[in-house]
Amino acid sequence: MISPAVRLLIGAAFASLLMIGLWFRQRATKNAGVVDVGWAGAIGVLGVFFAIAGDGYLPRRVLAAALIAVWSLRLTSYLAMRVRGEAEDGRYAQLRRDWGDSFQRRLFLFYQLQAAAVILFASPLLVASGARRAPLDLLDLLGAALCLIGVGGTALADAQLAAFRKRSTSRGKTCRDGLWSVSRHPNYFFEWIHWWAYVPIARGATAWPVAIVVPLLLLYFLLCVTGIPVTEANALAGRGDDYRDYQRTVSPFVPWFPKRATQPITHESH
Repeated sequence: MISPAVRLLIGAAFASLLMIGLWFRQRATKNAGVVDVGWAGAIGVLGVFFAIAGDGYLPRRVLAAALIAVWSLRLTSYLAMRVRGEAEDGRYAQLRRDWGDSFQRRLFLFYQLQAAAVILFASPLLVASGARRAPLDLLDLLGAALCLIGVGGTALADAQLAAFRKRSTSRGKTCRDGLWSVSRHPNYFFEWIHWWAYVPIARGATAWPVAIVVPLLLLYFLLCVTGIPVTEANALAGRGDDYRDYQRTVSPFVPWFPKRATQPITHESH
């Protein structure tokens, strides 16, 4: 067993060094999106480490480690394929333009902020690793179910969007297939669901409410900062009236029955 403080120090050093390495890599590849791949992978590595090196009930620590590993492997592989097969994400391309000559210096600091975010998002596993209640119970089952629903829903939403984008008739249009017909951002919603998984698993551990911080903070960023506002601004710029109609008829976050269109749906390319 390694104390929580020591695990945090090890995790901080690992995350910081990883982000330094990725910063050098993006200088060579001219693709800053590699930070997203490293972020998802690092959370998985540290989450497993935080869980396994704790002193709580062993089967629960193994369960928590397995859940974060499944999440991380799915997201890391998905992001890696995107970074390898597509141009640099528009967010980072815009930062290159906005920051100009100071881009690399400011990006280095941004990458270190991502290292801090890795520690934050892995912290629920640190807390859960101290839960000693035995044996595994309904709270653990609830946590596992939330994780599988979250990861499965996100994977399905990503697959539906990818299939839509491959169709030649999709250019300039908005995906309304499957989960995208009941939520404008089903990938965000199910990602958020996943982060609630570690709250019931951590129940009873010292400082277990800390596990609630991540889903609450994530919800704020998704709804108010870098998630939905940025994504929808880009969508409106690219798809215009088609996306405005989508906004009028489809729930922004929580999947729900779509509203009846107030005017004929247009699918004009812009």
